[in-house]
Amino acid sequence: MEGLSGFLLAALALAGSPGPATLSLAAAGAAFGPRHAMGYLAGIVLGMVAVMAITASGMTGLLLALPGVTPVVTAVAAIYFLWLAFRIASAPPLTDTAKSARPPTFKGGFGLSLINPKGYAAMAALFSSFVLLRDRIALDALLKMAMLTVLITAVNVAWLVSGTMLTRFFRHPRSNRIVNVLFAVLLLASVALAVIG
Repeated sequence: MEGLSGFLLAALALAGSPGPATLSLAAAGAAFGPRHAMGYLAGIVLGMVAVMAITASGMTGLLLALPGVTPVVTAVAAIYFLWLAFRIASAPPLTDTAKSARPPTFKGGFGLSLINPKGYAAMAALFSSFVLLRDRIALDALLKMAMLTVLITAVNVAWLVSGTMLTRFFRHPRSNRIVNVLFAVLLLASVALAVIG
């Protein structure tokens, strides 16, 4: 467990930095309130647990090694993120007439985690760079997954709550449009940085 503090610091930096999941959570919190975004939050967290399992098992490397898979996965992810950015940018102001707008769902959050390039890169870095329990590979992976799940949940709740602090800007059409477009642009920029980096 000598690598625990380094692992936790790296995990906090990677999980807490702005990325597609965290920015979309903040946007969902601001646009719909925390109660209506809880399903989306749960989907993102459980999706990240799936990403951890896929990464720890080595399946990501095997899948991406198959000819032609990487461009298809990249195209599907790009289409999804463009659609998500459009939904964020075009969300209506928080008024009584806008209550018909549907908040993002558990399924959407789960799907976002599964195609989030930042998530795979972060998990690959964490699982390959740190050993918490020597000579116990399976237990080491399970311990990392358990600690990361708690940390990712806490970080995502913080992003969701920080987004709700912007709710007042979502009640006026002009400021709503500015904040929504800003979140959409940041979301796309974070995806681009994850793919490039």
